[in-house]
Amino acid sequence: MFKASLQRHAQLGNVARRQIAAFALRPSRSQSLVISAPRLSQTAIRSNTLCQVIPRFYSAESAAVREDGNSASRSGRVTRFSDLRNLGVDEKIVEALTEGMGYETMTDVQSLTINPAMKGVDLVAQAKTGTGKTLAFLIPVFQRVINAQPELARRGGYRNASSEDIRAIILSPTRELAEQIGVEAKKLARGTSVVVQTAVGGTRKREAMYNMQRNGCHILVATPGRLQDILSDPDARVAAPNLQALVLDEADRMLDVGFADAIREILDLLPPVQQVDRQTLLFSATIPKDVVHLAKSMVKTNNFEFVQTISPEDAPTHERVPQHVVAVNGYENWFPAILEIANKGIEKASQDPSALPFKAIVFFSNTATVEYANQVFRRTSLGNRRFGIPILDIHSRLTQHARTRNADAFRRAKSAILLSSDVTARGMDFPGVSHVIQVGLPPDRDQYIHRIGRTGRAGNSGEGWLILAEDEIREARARLSGLPIQPNNSLETAKHVPGQDQASQEVARHFEEISQGYEAAPRRMFRAVYNALLGQKMGRYLRVEDLIRLMNGWSSKGLGWPEPPAVPPRVAANRNLRGIPGVRIGHDEEDDEPRGFASLGGSRSGFQSGPRSGSRGGFQSGSRGSFQSGSRGGFQSGSRGGFQSGGPRRSGRPSEDPFGSRFGRRDDGRGDRRSRIDTRPSF
Repeated sequence: MFKASLQRHAQLGNVARRQIAAFALRPSRSQSLVISAPRLSQTAIRSNTLCQVIPRFYSAESAAVREDGNSASRSGRVTRFSDLRNLGVDEKIVEALTEGMGYETMTDVQSLTINPAMKGVDLVAQAKTGTGKTLAFLIPVFQRVINAQPELARRGGYRNASSEDIRAIILSPTRELAEQIGVEAKKLARGTSVVVQTAVGGTRKREAMYNMQRNGCHILVATPGRLQDILSDPDARVAAPNLQALVLDEADRMLDVGFADAIREILDLLPPVQQVDRQTLLFSATIPKDVVHLAKSMVKTNNFEFVQTISPEDAPTHERVPQHVVAVNGYENWFPAILEIANKGIEKASQDPSALPFKAIVFFSNTATVEYANQVFRRTSLGNRRFGIPILDIHSRLTQHARTRNADAFRRAKSAILLSSDVTARGMDFPGVSHVIQVGLPPDRDQYIHRIGRTGRAGNSGEGWLILAEDEIREARARLSGLPIQPNNSLETAKHVPGQDQASQEVARHFEEISQGYEAAPRRMFRAVYNALLGQKMGRYLRVEDLIRLMNGWSSKGLGWPEPPAVPPRVAANRNLRGIPGVRIGHDEEDDEPRGFASLGGSRSGFQSGPRSGSRGGFQSGSRGSFQSGSRGGFQSGSRGGFQSGGPRRSGRPSEDPFGSRFGRRDDGRGDRRSRIDTRPSF
């Protein structure tokens, strides 16, 4: 059993720590394992040894078996926040929960975990995101800090907080989730003198250290990388010699994205549990082998509880919500298909009062495509400031301030579209998401499931869409085998060939709107997309010739470019692209316009002025808006012509080398992780 397994291996704690360090250096699991069809039960996890190979499994698969006495009892537990007084929770905390935050009844996760955590024992909890687990660990942590310093329970009480005497640390895998936890913690602290600070990557380290040194810190919410950096810096004057609580939220995600080594170093920098009576709370949506190893190295194996908060009857989101796969002719159909899904979703919500408002997260596999999509869709009817809905984006090149602002705006919005890389696939809680749209093949099965998990939360309905080129369907069948994904042929934009097929009025409108977005976006942004896709997909599951055909089709049929973006000779040589049909080796001329000039209504070429329907670039003319004629978008074979650059400068820090650090960059930092699965898919 899980608890018994940890106890049997208590003497192997040092080995487990070395295993965590080794995990950081090993290839990802799916690169080294072949995952077969049989499902694993909780028994398999509880009885594992350090040498066994255990693939990741999900909640419905893990909840089948529970050993009596090793999991929290569902009887006699507190279920209302006002009753927390009976567990010894301070009156100010209860008031903050019931009056300040307006909570009455606990979720199952909160009730199942708060009760044992208040006993002071270590806790390993399997809990899904979006179930209220933030409060499940914040309440015990706050009370533990107050118990040690009772003066903190009142406002204006003991204020001698110190950055060199942090009492509780909460680790989160992402900046956004850490800041989200920090906001909730500060709400709990309002009626007390407990000082909450956050320290996350992407923000100024000195500013975080200054805030802690000036105002002190009792509870620190941090990402692993930033915490490791601060604790190991002697000039930071940040320490936790009397640490009373350590929380790891989304432990499986932390290990997935390569924080194992940082966690090991953080544990080495903290006082050992033999010297300080520290409570450890570890939360994870899944319990794979590496999380078991982590738990063995952290919890007191003779004094901990394993809490399973997921019912066997509670089907996970990826088994519950409708999921559609759409096969499109080429990449040029991506954006029109998204626009069609959005317009249909908005129309359905307006006609059916019981339907959720259209609120979608659109996932792309790299940051360059997210940035480009944002530029394009803001110029469509969806992005119309007066009649449309908010179009927002989140990716790693935005500043932390911009990411937080956009996440908060999407969270507050009733209806909106969030264009995102995988930074929001896990952990972020956005209420009311009606659609998850994934564009292109997901990096692996796990990530597909995590993305889908953003919808259908808190008992709401939802639906998932997967938009793939026909060339990608075969790989999708292998990678996503066994998932309830059904083919969907309802999108007219999916099969339309610009410039060849006779389009209906509605399809023509969708393609024309996207074309206007292409027109307004700087050409350099599509070049970045082209090279990102080339570096990301080449040799993975598409033949080089097929990938070049798809990308060149987007360039010619979608944007109406007479030739595709150039691939620098050095890149072509490194990737053996010489002699491949369709590859244009060379260098593109840089755009001549000042940044933002075109968006302000000026000439796109710098050689002409006047109405936008005139000559494009001073070299040729053609109708701008006509679907059947003119030189735009590849509907006839005309060229876009002219030179263009610019558009408003994006926040964040673009790469200096578009073919180096940006070449094929995955936003979550992981490589392609493929699994071969024997079962046949449903599509």
